[in-house]
Amino acid sequence: MDPTCFIRPNVAAMTGYVPGEQPAPTRNLIKLNTNENPQEPPPRVKKALEEAMDISCRRYPDPSATAVRELACRVYGHRLTPEQVIVGNGSDDLLTMIMRTFIDPGELVVAPGPTYSLYEALTRLQGGNYRDIPWNEGGGLPVAALVTSGAKVILVVRPNAPTGHVVDLEDVARLCREFRGIVVLDEAYVDFAEEHGLGLLHNHPNLIIIRTFSKSMAMAALRIGLGFMDPRLAMAFHKVRDSYNINAISQLAARAALEHHADYQPLWQAIKEQRHRLTKALRHRRFTVPDSQANFILAQVPTPGPDATWWLAQLKERGIYVRYFPNDPRLSNKLRITIGQPSEIDQLLAAIDQLATTRQTTG
Repeated sequence: MDPTCFIRPNVAAMTGYVPGEQPAPTRNLIKLNTNENPQEPPPRVKKALEEAMDISCRRYPDPSATAVRELACRVYGHRLTPEQVIVGNGSDDLLTMIMRTFIDPGELVVAPGPTYSLYEALTRLQGGNYRDIPWNEGGGLPVAALVTSGAKVILVVRPNAPTGHVVDLEDVARLCREFRGIVVLDEAYVDFAEEHGLGLLHNHPNLIIIRTFSKSMAMAALRIGLGFMDPRLAMAFHKVRDSYNINAISQLAARAALEHHADYQPLWQAIKEQRHRLTKALRHRRFTVPDSQANFILAQVPTPGPDATWWLAQLKERGIYVRYFPNDPRLSNKLRITIGQPSEIDQLLAAIDQLATTRQTTG
């Protein structure tokens, strides 16, 4: 008997999400492919994490992460209440809750694209249909096309992955006003941007905002996400989330990060400065690099010349990992590069110069 005959048809037909390559760590590895923070958490946060290891492992954690939700309201303000906050096992867990809560088989989810490729996988897993609608020229939000798409849920990443650009918050507000469905504003990279959307929540009960501690908070290994929404939606999320979805250590880590939130500001500023430096340096080397407000840039490789897959392979040979998206023709000649430590940026640029020189020499 072939046991695969029992797999749900939509699961058998779907393409699973493929995360960025996670190579085994080595001394000379430069990992710029998964948008992790290149820096450790601030000292006071690391100290709290070390102390967290003394907790009792035999007891269940707080199932609703009450202390984390209360702290999040104090840190982020905007008249938020704990009843508006859901804590997830990373923001991907919150996205799963969104699909479980709103999407029945056959219903449509849309997003401006290109964007985060996990959206389609999660939609298909729920039995829904997914489609992306191209960004307006210049990266603007295609509000009219989104509103008339027939979707039940619209997902907007701001800053967007993998492009790094932001849309006007007034366009997000307009989308919330005109769309008769749920709008999700994914702010995974918002701490590297100039402004955020939390102020929109009180006027738009159909808006959900999600964030992650994996990027700006340097806690990708601990899987912590926050969702902000109307309390009536939050009640439904509590019904569909996994029980005890946030372990005790992650809850303590989230509290430490929120308690010392201001300590992160110098880390974020350092990434912004390196982002500016890398953008300028790559443009000088004939790469086309749009402005980014995330902790990465999307660089189109120089033309004429070898394509992005050549650069990807050559950099990997030198122990430098960047991200390439082979399944989207809109990204076919582009590489997404995470902002690393200054020394890592130095080595990346040196490798690019060496490759360019070698090509010129060999013809």
